[in-house]
Amino acid sequence: MKKIAMLGTGLIGTFYTMSLHGLRSRDRVIHVYSRSGERVKKFAQDFNIPKWTTDLKTAVSDPEVDIVVVGLPNNLHKDAIVASAEAGKAVLCTKPLARNADEAWEILKIVEKAGIFHGYLEDLVYTPKHLKAYASVEKGAIGKVIWARSREAHPGPHSDWFWKPEISGGGALIDLGCHCIEIARHFIGKDIRPVEVMCWADTQVHPIEAEDHAIGLVRYANGAIGQFETGWSFRGGMELKDEVSGTDGSIRMDNFLRTGFEMFSAPGKSGYVAEKAETETGWIFPVGDEVHELGYNHMFADMLDAIDNATKPLEDFYDGYIVNEIMDACYRSIKSKKWEKVELKEWRGRDKVEPLSAFREYDDKYWLVKEETLADKRKKVILKDKKTGDIIQKEV
Repeated sequence: MKKIAMLGTGLIGTFYTMSLHGLRSRDRVIHVYSRSGERVKKFAQDFNIPKWTTDLKTAVSDPEVDIVVVGLPNNLHKDAIVASAEAGKAVLCTKPLARNADEAWEILKIVEKAGIFHGYLEDLVYTPKHLKAYASVEKGAIGKVIWARSREAHPGPHSDWFWKPEISGGGALIDLGCHCIEIARHFIGKDIRPVEVMCWADTQVHPIEAEDHAIGLVRYANGAIGQFETGWSFRGGMELKDEVSGTDGSIRMDNFLRTGFEMFSAPGKSGYVAEKAETETGWIFPVGDEVHELGYNHMFADMLDAIDNATKPLEDFYDGYIVNEIMDACYRSIKSKKWEKVELKEWRGRDKVEPLSAFREYDDKYWLVKEETLADKRKKVILKDKKTGDIIQKEV
């Protein structure tokens, strides 16, 4: 049994605790911290947590606590992780790791110097659909991944601090882009270096200083492209969609909003529907088990198993740092309106990768461009002459 200190009692702290206590889990949150005395007391009562406090160090330094889970606003991550390192406790931190890459790098160096276990809680690479798709990609089901697209959009975050760049570090890009960037990076290969980015962002709907819509491209050293789309201006709930394109196939996933569970309610008495749902009437799209569908169960299982076995989890603070560097480059691109280099302080992946190439020979003279069967059942090939470069077609 692992005994956990939960830092934060907002939406993410709620989801985390639901997951950790779910399905008769042997692991328990035994101490909870919040800046609000009223909120932390109620949270402790709701989840049957024996100890609660409004002093962060009291929770972290509790001698019974094995693991600290950071579910706080972005500007508080570093202080919480420093306290965990000083107490010698394993620490798991919600996304994004930090408000910017410099802060993320400091955090990474702190935990590595302290020699403590660190896990980056990027839940969307742990969704059941993602894990299944990733396993298929690893087995070569779609060939070499050349493009991965991830989209997350909803009407905007629940808490006021998200909307304040000095606390959060940015807007929709840093809030949602961290998910989308890591999803694409996972499919393309985390050992393949991100090289440069192109990003557009604007504030289209909300009267805020940060961006509420951002779209970007991340180019990797092998030529693969990661594409992300994020928005706080989408109406109709929360949309989580991923696509992966390979040389021999493709994958499409809808993780939320359209999951095969649809309900029509005229009176609107269904109660809570799903995260970011905007209505309880008409056609609504409940989610059977949010903490499972959003990846929290698999994520914590991986983290806690890694702690038990003294192994590396799927996501650690180095991954969080890489994501922060990519997002920093995106913010530079938004200003310059140009491709911007991803400036990594340290790269721990492969230095040399083969450029993506899926050219197929038709015979000694031609490359195969395309082959198809037409409506009248004729078979046709389009070919490129290896010497002259001419494109021709012929029936076969």
